[in-house]
Amino acid sequence: FAFPQSFHTTAYLSSFFTFIPAIVVIMLVTNEYLFKTHRQNIIDGWKKNTFIWGKFISVVLVTLIVTIFYLAVASFIGTLATKEMSGINVFEKANYIGLFSLQVFCQLSIAFLLGLLIRKAFIAYGIYIFYSFILENILSGFFRLKSKKWGVDYGHYLPFEISDRLIPLPPSIGKFNAAANQLAIAAINSHVVYTVLLTAFVWLLSFYIFKKRDL
Repeated sequence: FAFPQSFHTTAYLSSFFTFIPAIVVIMLVTNEYLFKTHRQNIIDGWKKNTFIWGKFISVVLVTLIVTIFYLAVASFIGTLATKEMSGINVFEKANYIGLFSLQVFCQLSIAFLLGLLIRKAFIAYGIYIFYSFILENILSGFFRLKSKKWGVDYGHYLPFEISDRLIPLPPSIGKFNAAANQLAIAAINSHVVYTVLLTAFVWLLSFYIFKKRDL
C-alpha cells in the first residue's frame, strides 16, 4: 500500500465494489420509467437523444465521483504506509487512476443499458449482480479450461472481464505469478481498446433502443 504501489493496489481492491455505483445508475434510469418522467421530458420538448445524453452525463458524473473517492483513499493509505518519501516517484503508477476510471465507466455503462432494457429496478439489480459475480466467473472458468484445446481464452472477452483486465493482480495480493503478471501488464493496452469499443457499443445501442422504443 506504500507509494507508488498504492494506486495499483487500491484500484484493484476498489474494482470489487463497482456494483455499488452500478446500483445507483440502474436506479437513475429505472426511476424514469417508474415515475414516467422520461415521457414527461419528451412531452416538454426534449428529443429522445437529449434524454440519453443527459443520462450519459449522469454516468460520467458518477464515474468522476467514484474516481475522486478512490484517489483520496489511495493517497491517504499511501501516505500512511510510506515510511520514507524521499527518492520515491509517488506518481509512477498514476496510470492506474485513468485505468480505474475507464473500468468504472464501462461497467456503469453496462448497468445503464441493463436498466434501460429491463426497466424494473430490482430485476435489473438481480441480473446485474448474478451475472457479474456468478455467471461471468463460471463462464470465465469454463473458457479457461477450454483454452488449451481451443488455443484462445475467450473468457478474456466477456463484458466485465474486458475491463477487469485493465487492472492486473498487484504483487502484494494473493498467489502472485511474475510471468502471468507480465503477460497481464502487456495486455493492458489491448484491453483499453476493447473497453473503449465495448463502451461505445453500449451507448450506441442505448441511443438506438430508446429512439425506437414506444414511450
